[in-house]
Amino acid sequence: MEVLKIATAGSVDDGKSTLIGRLLYDTQSLTTDKLEAIERSSKLKGYDYLDFSLATDGLVAEREQGITIDVAHIYFSTAKKSYIIADTPGHVEYTRNMVTGASTSQVSIILIDARKGVIEQTYRHFFINNLLRVKEVIVAVNKMDLVDYSEEVFNKIKADFEELNAKSTFKEQNVSYIPLSALTGDNVVESLGGMPWYQGQTILEHLEALEPTDVYEKGQTRFPVQTVIRPKTEQYHDFRGYAGKLYGNNIKVGDAVTVLPSLTQSKVSKIHFFDQQFDEATAGSSITIELENDINVTRGDMIVKSGELPRIEKDITTTICWMDSKKLVAGTKYLVQHNTNRVLAKVDSVRNVIATDYSGTTQASELSLNEIGEVSIKLSKPLYFDSYNENKANGAFILIDTSTNTTAGVGFIK
Repeated sequence: MEVLKIATAGSVDDGKSTLIGRLLYDTQSLTTDKLEAIERSSKLKGYDYLDFSLATDGLVAEREQGITIDVAHIYFSTAKKSYIIADTPGHVEYTRNMVTGASTSQVSIILIDARKGVIEQTYRHFFINNLLRVKEVIVAVNKMDLVDYSEEVFNKIKADFEELNAKSTFKEQNVSYIPLSALTGDNVVESLGGMPWYQGQTILEHLEALEPTDVYEKGQTRFPVQTVIRPKTEQYHDFRGYAGKLYGNNIKVGDAVTVLPSLTQSKVSKIHFFDQQFDEATAGSSITIELENDINVTRGDMIVKSGELPRIEKDITTTICWMDSKKLVAGTKYLVQHNTNRVLAKVDSVRNVIATDYSGTTQASELSLNEIGEVSIKLSKPLYFDSYNENKANGAFILIDTSTNTTAGVGFIK
């Protein structure tokens, strides 16, 4: 069954958790005990309706404050698809959480309160989706029941968002607009007739119609070696296989390949998937390959087609979302984790901070928690990479603090 990965975003009280809870309820994906707990809690709060946000807000602080703080992953299925929803917080102080949730999503649902329209946080949510190159964006105009299901209000919000969309540098994005009420369920799974002027799809109908695409897109073939397989058995004592996940494009038996960083050349002799052999593997497959030559290949190396070499450099210019309370400043050393390769690096310079409202950049010498900026990095040895715009899998990395071993930032190579 196809799997569609979705990220949600919205400002405080826009109804993200309620929308997801409504989706789960109307698709009969809530367990009996979960539904009973929602009913009890709703009665205790004096509500005359079910508070579906309780289906996703798992932290005590989230339930008490009525906000989303952490990234929650919710799983449900219909007859057509399986879904994984990353319910991400919309607050500016949780920008890092939103980047994390959206980084592996194929679709993003940006919620807008019909009473408030497009606001500053909407700009930031859309900016992050542009940065991460999320191709499908659904603008869900929620709480239409509180504006008397006004077509005029919806059209005004749609026009405002179109002005924002015109500022995007990622032109391959598809933006759809759906008016709804997560509380009543109108246009979530079914159309309940509250907005007869809207003839489009409901949220679920739109999701069901989407064709899941590889989140990493098509590009040149990249195979980061995760591990070298050398069985200690008599039957396979000569076996040497290289296991990992294939990105970018397909690879076939007989393809001429180059191993990086050594630049050693060989050909693919066999492709294994578990206990079966195939002549070709598609992008996104986790496979083991054998090469014709018995050459030196280790974890962290990358196998590419011989005519498709990436850039191999020791200096990189990047866009970084900073995730650490300790500021990012020039001269600081970090580990760059790029696919399976780990390289010691030093921050050469912080060039600027990028405004997430599309107003431009501000010259800066440091990045604070949740800020996004342009940063130059020097590496202790060459990295083999593509720009993030060309190959998402081979153009992204994380910075690891060498003293605490925590993920300090996520970067996108220009």
